[in-house]
Amino acid sequence: MKPQNKFQREVVELSKTLPFITEEQKQWAYTNMFRHAAVRLKSGKTTCLECGASWQSDNSLLSDTICGTECPHCKAQLEILQSRRTKFSEVKYLCIVTTHKGFQVMRFFYVEQQEQVGKKVFYFVKEVIQHWLSPQGKLATFKLLQPMGYWRDRWTWTSELELRKNDVSNDIVPHAIYPNIQTIKEVKRNGFKKSFHNLTPLEMFQSILTNNKAETLLKTKQKNLLYYFVRKSLYKLDSYWNSIRIATKNGYIVKDASMWCDYIDLLNYFGKDVHSAKYICPLNLKKEHDRLVLKKAARIAKEQFELKKQRAIENEKRFKELKSKFFGIEFTDGLIKVRVLESVLEFAEEGTAMHHCVFSNEYYLKENSLILSATINGKRIETIEISLETLRVMQSRGVCNNNTEYHNQIIELVNQNTNLIKQRMAS
Repeated sequence: MKPQNKFQREVVELSKTLPFITEEQKQWAYTNMFRHAAVRLKSGKTTCLECGASWQSDNSLLSDTICGTECPHCKAQLEILQSRRTKFSEVKYLCIVTTHKGFQVMRFFYVEQQEQVGKKVFYFVKEVIQHWLSPQGKLATFKLLQPMGYWRDRWTWTSELELRKNDVSNDIVPHAIYPNIQTIKEVKRNGFKKSFHNLTPLEMFQSILTNNKAETLLKTKQKNLLYYFVRKSLYKLDSYWNSIRIATKNGYIVKDASMWCDYIDLLNYFGKDVHSAKYICPLNLKKEHDRLVLKKAARIAKEQFELKKQRAIENEKRFKELKSKFFGIEFTDGLIKVRVLESVLEFAEEGTAMHHCVFSNEYYLKENSLILSATINGKRIETIEISLETLRVMQSRGVCNNNTEYHNQIIELVNQNTNLIKQRMAS
């Protein structure tokens, strides 16, 4: 892609002068991003996957669990793998956050570890993406080509880092960020203090450079609200801003942004004063949120039953116009099955069974989100909301908005299959 403006032409020239990744940075990645192991057979023969050396271990130390040892040859601290495999391979991404000529630069490196019994470990490192931000938050992205399809870990190694179209899929979530973080003065001025609060470096820097409300959230330590609105949409922040200001003024830190925003929506529904600390700063947010959810459900059931039925019929048509392209999407990891909810009735059943507000707050009419249900053997486990703007999980809630033991597994499964949603959006 040819540069289209002065900003792009400038960063294209500057990108040519960036230094290569250093040996020190590579070594940090090798040491801190990967597990270091030895393979032990039942006979007691142990082989270090770092240096390739082998030795005979005391059979009394054998165990079915992972335990540690030190290689007597290279002195590496190793995990013990009880395995007959001879080859292992793993890919991770390193992000180096740096500056160059007044620009904020985020460099992403593909790092592959290849291990084979009897051989020294081999690492392959290649820079695959660069994000350049101006002090005003303008973005330019350089990237290697990828094969057709949505394969995060497949790259065309013969291609060059070239200016590409900005796309949400370019923002890789790194496995590790090199600890020597360098930032431009504008990023420091806007409140960044080395912590990304679960956001990617690009999300953090671009939000605080382009949105003064995001900057304020960071400076006032409202990190959960910052994360929520960056992932959901910073444009939605305006409708909650006055309540956030009052909560912050009263020293109230929101610890669950999604639930708190739903709670503010419920206060608005019941005509409560969302500018009063009495209401917007509850001591027990979950208790008050759940109470209002039940109260709203009871009011709807008692006073608007017929109207609700008619409105649901009307909403069904609108819902299908918004989301029918995603109908039929489902995936599984063998235990957990995740599927898109495909009717307003399914939203009602999901909200009733899970005792949360996915139906009462009309999530089926939200244009920029998609709702999925995770089940095990037909039993509902958690309800997932995905932002259609960022393709990231906004929230995943079990019964009464609690997380289940499968919470992280569900989010990982959804993240691995967002390509299915992206394909439908492109069709």
